[in-house]
Amino acid sequence: MTETTMTAGLVSIVIPTYNQAGFLREALESVKNQTYSDWEAIVVNNFSTDNTEDVVTRIGDSRIRLSTFANDGVIARSRNLAISLSRGEFVAFLDSDDLWESTKLAKAVEVLSSGADLVCHAERWFGAGERDRIVRYGPAERATYESLLFHGNCISTSATVMRRRTLEQLGGFRDNPEFITTEDYDLWLRVAKSGLKMAFVDDVLGSFRRHKASASSATIRHLHAELSVLDDHFQSFPSGSRTRQNRRIAFAYYSAGRAFTRERSTQQGIAMFVKALKLHPLSPRAWVGLAIHAAKSATYFFSRPSSDR
Repeated sequence: MTETTMTAGLVSIVIPTYNQAGFLREALESVKNQTYSDWEAIVVNNFSTDNTEDVVTRIGDSRIRLSTFANDGVIARSRNLAISLSRGEFVAFLDSDDLWESTKLAKAVEVLSSGADLVCHAERWFGAGERDRIVRYGPAERATYESLLFHGNCISTSATVMRRRTLEQLGGFRDNPEFITTEDYDLWLRVAKSGLKMAFVDDVLGSFRRHKASASSATIRHLHAELSVLDDHFQSFPSGSRTRQNRRIAFAYYSAGRAFTRERSTQQGIAMFVKALKLHPLSPRAWVGLAIHAAKSATYFFSRPSSDR
């Protein structure tokens, strides 16, 4: 689609979904409640087996369109389809289990209109039986290519709005199956590498829904996806940066260990912290994580009846 066929100021909202009808209803209501009214929403339904289609129909807003599409488990394909169907000057991302505050689009368009290529705002994290907390992303100096690569992601998908031309320039999300769960991190890296301007807003303009601790297989899958993205981007760095690369990979293992801590998977957590320390022996966080898990493991062992040991 050429620049001349776009509607100036229109925001296209990309919403991939699968079997989250209840959450989707809340997400769409938060879109309808926007004070900025010049938007369209494209819901890409990955052949849900619940009442997703009914939810979209009952919302009753002509600005919301539904497309049914089999993404084969690769959410990047759903997002790219929605981008290809969209008509806006700006593109916003909203996962179907997240929510926006009513002024989100108005503030994002204001920042983008001042010259930014991407804007990301703060979010409230809620759910999973944990206390709500405010998470602020960025800041801009933390979102350079090297910082994102060697210190980790600092951008949230549902909190991000971009210029459409930026997405077209970069080719959208890469749909490599090995990037699943980290395809957004890869995109932010490519945005930063291109030297495009990113802006961060401290206002809490959305809510990120946490779910109960995921299965161990999901944690391992995310770890492997993160390592795949890192390996891809490390190719542009000289071999002399191997120490920095090892530290970054160690941090990925440490993060997986923390995830296992939340899942109360002690032995798997220990394994992740040990791998982190093999790569970065001086990591204080990995040593602390390992010590905590080892103490928990020992407590469990000695609390068992001697006949069970």
